[in-house]
Amino acid sequence: MKFEHIPVLAKESIENLNIRPDGTYLDLTLGKGGHSKLILENLGPEGRLIGFDQDKEALAAAKENLKEFTNADFINSNFEDFDKELDLLGIDKVDGVLMDIGVSSYQIDNSKRGFSYINDGPLDMRMNQENTLTAEMIVNEYSKEDLARIFFDYGEEKFSRPIANNIVKEREKSRIDTTLKLAKIVRSSFRSNESHPEKRVFQALRIEVNRELEVLENTIDRVVDRLNKKGRLAIITFHSLEDRIVKNKFNDLARSCICPKDFPVCVCNHKAKVKLINKKPISASARELKENSRAKPAKLRVCVRI
Repeated sequence: MKFEHIPVLAKESIENLNIRPDGTYLDLTLGKGGHSKLILENLGPEGRLIGFDQDKEALAAAKENLKEFTNADFINSNFEDFDKELDLLGIDKVDGVLMDIGVSSYQIDNSKRGFSYINDGPLDMRMNQENTLTAEMIVNEYSKEDLARIFFDYGEEKFSRPIANNIVKEREKSRIDTTLKLAKIVRSSFRSNESHPEKRVFQALRIEVNRELEVLENTIDRVVDRLNKKGRLAIITFHSLEDRIVKNKFNDLARSCICPKDFPVCVCNHKAKVKLINKKPISASARELKENSRAKPAKLRVCVRI
């Protein structure tokens, strides 16, 4: 299957990165390299782009897509390890960082990867195929209580307990090993006509398999610390859990005082690290939504190092 993916909020992301022709930029979620290509087109010969992706299939597609450029480096790594990789490259600071925290169209549409609840495939959901934990292991080996917690915390699923209960009942009969088998069990837990209610459970499993929220939360502060003055961080999210993390992190980093509110004067000597470029997230335009419906939930937040 050919690796296809349309970068979302591409124009808005590049404009807000305020790219310097001689700057060094990171794309921490490379995918096929759609955003990276636009960054490279704005760089001069002295500029440099370093792309990260834990998915080897994505990395191979990006290398092919960006083969015309000689100032791009490709690293097969989860973006939580970006600072270690920068140290190995001898890079201290960078001028901009882009993060697109979403599943690529290729990963969704390729049934063999197990992300789709529409097409049948193995219950996998690993971004990095070398990791050991899969969605199948979670569904068949986690306790009923842990399944309910994951569905509620990561899928915001209010029927998490009956879903977990039905999964445990079914796996006692036979192992739940395919996406459609799981989707059918989840749908049987509802009495509504909602279209694809299983999507929240699939989201929750994907987050658990890939530690998505944990990795995001643990990376933002370190990215900001590696930005040059006036360097920018742009993050695209696709659901409320991710956006909440980014919003809260950005707000904390933009605060100049962290004293308790009842203190009459500031005694913390805390200094803000960033300034918010947009207090409200940027969403896809009507034109983009017409061309790519998968951009609908996307939100872009940007901050600049001060």
